[in-house]
Amino acid sequence: MLAVWINRPQFEYDIHSLVKAFYPAEDVKVFCEEEQPFRSESPCTDVPASENRPCSSEGLPVIAVTFAEEEISLTLLEGNGGAPVFPVMRIAHGREADRTERKNLLKRLLYTCLSRYLGRELPWGTLTGIRPTKIPMAMLEEGRGEAEILSHMKETYLISEKKGRLSMEVAGREKELLSGLHYENGYSLYIGIPFCPTTCMYCSFTSFPVAVWQNRVEEYLDALEKEMVCVSELFRERILDTVYIGGGTPTTLKPQELERLFSAIERHFDLSRLKEFTVEAGRADSITGDKLKVMKRHRVTRISVNPQTMNEDTLRRIGRRHTVEQVKEAFYLAREEGFDNINMDIILGLPGEREKDVAHTLQEIVKLCPDSLTVHSLAVKRGSRMNEWIERNGIHTLHNTDAIMDMAEEAARSMGMAPYYLYRQKNMSGNLENVGYALPGKYGLYNILIMEEKQTIAALGPGSISKAVYPDGRIERNDNVKDVGLYMERIEEMVSRKKELF
Repeated sequence: MLAVWINRPQFEYDIHSLVKAFYPAEDVKVFCEEEQPFRSESPCTDVPASENRPCSSEGLPVIAVTFAEEEISLTLLEGNGGAPVFPVMRIAHGREADRTERKNLLKRLLYTCLSRYLGRELPWGTLTGIRPTKIPMAMLEEGRGEAEILSHMKETYLISEKKGRLSMEVAGREKELLSGLHYENGYSLYIGIPFCPTTCMYCSFTSFPVAVWQNRVEEYLDALEKEMVCVSELFRERILDTVYIGGGTPTTLKPQELERLFSAIERHFDLSRLKEFTVEAGRADSITGDKLKVMKRHRVTRISVNPQTMNEDTLRRIGRRHTVEQVKEAFYLAREEGFDNINMDIILGLPGEREKDVAHTLQEIVKLCPDSLTVHSLAVKRGSRMNEWIERNGIHTLHNTDAIMDMAEEAARSMGMAPYYLYRQKNMSGNLENVGYALPGKYGLYNILIMEEKQTIAALGPGSISKAVYPDGRIERNDNVKDVGLYMERIEEMVSRKKELF
């Protein structure tokens, strides 16, 4: 454990996130003794007076943060809370400084201290939020120039030049793509299919083995249609811009079940002004010609065929029971059925993969030449089996670097793609990012909308989260229960929640 001591309850979440970025393998805990008096025991540090505070494990420092009326000070102590191992650093702020300004000052102070102590930098600087493009996007909408925005990103958040330019490029493209959408009188629709052939090691999404639930799929579709009826009535005066069917793996449904799902969507919603209809086909072991025919017949415009890796050993290790050859077959089958907007997902930092493994994956994908490529940095989720792997094998088995991200970018650009959306998650390998690349005209609009929170999204199915976005920027959320059995049992409650939100 790595302990952080603070003398007042402020910014605990931000402190934890930034320290965790520097110490991904450690259990970081923030302890506060509100208004506990501090005493100066040496000219170079302020040390908390209590002798009973929790301490860090051997070999790790204690981080001590002192909030004063017009100053924040910080130092590192020996793991038992003893002598300082790094001189005190201070940063002043006026009494008029608001919460955001004080938070940014604290994070810069903490970042500078840990960066100097450990001798390394983080590519995203002090940014720990999941939407780094929101900052340049807001500044672009204010009419700020690129040079001013980049300077602000670097000075305020200590972001690297490369990441600053990436966020700027993505924000500019997002602004252009979203300009044609209906914000105030439009909405998007998400439909979750919570079944999968098997659960991948890294997954924490709402998914259940389809073999266990196959006799209740029709019952699930009954419940889903009740939500459809509710949402279609609530939004009958608004324009539906995008539909996204995710999961789980939607193509675990049988052809006749997919037929029923798409027919229900067409029956309840006006799709005449739809700009995008995406189905996360996902796993190659769930894709068949008959299912693709159903999707094509119902005018699905965009699908994903997601290998995650093109290395057989890794596929078996992470629990994906399909082969690389099946991925290729599914991709070519989709092309034969006329799909001209196919996305592929890969994950960097998978257990045991090194540069040569990623290079092989990228070479195979370039040969297929999809229309878009989504590059994920592995995020270790609390609810996934990945934590068990890390406990047995160590976090060093999850290898991702800026150089590997560069390899993926080079591959995407070699296919004529450009980055169009960007987001980050907690506990990402290498503290890096997820980037969506696409050919011109093949961008995933829903992906941008879910990240930038510019439009209301009605989300159906277990574990889904609906968002009501108001003209003043206010956002209200409402989530469905995660368990598929409870979702079906309590579907009237889910419908009532929708009515209350919208």
